[in-house]
Amino acid sequence: MITTKALVLFSGGQDSTTCLAWALEMFAHVETVGFSYGQRHAVEMEARPHVLEGLRASFPEWAPKLGMDHVLSLGVLADIGGSALTDNVAIVLGEKGLPTTFVPGRNLLFLTTAAALGLRRDIRALVGGMCETDYSGYPDCRSETIAAVEKSLVLGLDEPINIHTPLMHIDKADTWRLAEKLGGTALVDLIREETVTCYLGERSVAHDWGYGCGACPACILRAAGYARYRGDVA
Repeated sequence: MITTKALVLFSGGQDSTTCLAWALEMFAHVETVGFSYGQRHAVEMEARPHVLEGLRASFPEWAPKLGMDHVLSLGVLADIGGSALTDNVAIVLGEKGLPTTFVPGRNLLFLTTAAALGLRRDIRALVGGMCETDYSGYPDCRSETIAAVEKSLVLGLDEPINIHTPLMHIDKADTWRLAEKLGGTALVDLIREETVTCYLGERSVAHDWGYGCGACPACILRAAGYARYRGDVA
């Protein structure tokens, strides 16, 4: 185990919960940070304390490592607007083939503010759920982007900042498999029952893979990955 601290970018969704479990295996002390930016799927933020409570209750080996949870306000993203995640905009392909769910600069702001918070908390390792395998083509999810942000943070803060992205090169099926490897069926069940990934924030419709509208890009990716993980499809 790496005997250092980590700060996990924790939204309350499947990917960030899996990354949180990964961090709890890898680090001696783990804190979490969520971001309130006027997102329409704010139900994901409401899921965060339930996921944290579930991790503490079901995984006694992780509970002592799980430290303070933080929420930072980034309302400027809603002020800029223009995204289906912040405005009443249909989820369709927009300019340059990007879906309207793309929030320009979101991950750049997330990582920058998380690094600043980490500096005040004496934490130099950040963990995020960015992935360039099963994703919607967001340019700020690419490994090249994350490496560039890390370099900028090291230079700008004059600190040895490290950004870990355990999901970067795996698909959604392997994300489910990683969750099972880390926490067994108990973690898989917690992700299914408590996390929310749906872009529309639908929490009233249950599926075998969890809650969601079942039709938005995030739900489609999550459902397809779960089916491959279960072996229902090739």
